[in-house]
Amino acid sequence: MQRTLITITLMLFGALTVLAMQEVGYVGIFMSPLQSLASMQIFIDLVIALTLVMFWLWRDAQATGRTAWPWLMATLLLGSFGPLMYLLTQKPSAST
Repeated sequence: MQRTLITITLMLFGALTVLAMQEVGYVGIFMSPLQSLASMQIFIDLVIALTLVMFWLWRDAQATGRTAWPWLMATLLLGSFGPLMYLLTQKPSAST
């Protein structure tokens, strides 16, 4: 069930990202926060949240014996796609 939800989230968010990239391009996505104070607040909130997620990802990768740096780089370059892909490629635990 968890893997299905992550896959659906990746697909829907990926579709939204493709539409946004077609409309404004990769650079345009980063120019948007400069348009208003509200947009900047949302962008900075996303940066803070993803920074916290990267700390969690790093610690989780160490605890489970996975390499963290590809997922951290993916997060820096692709945003939420990095942690979502990390979760999707996680081996199922014995309890699930």
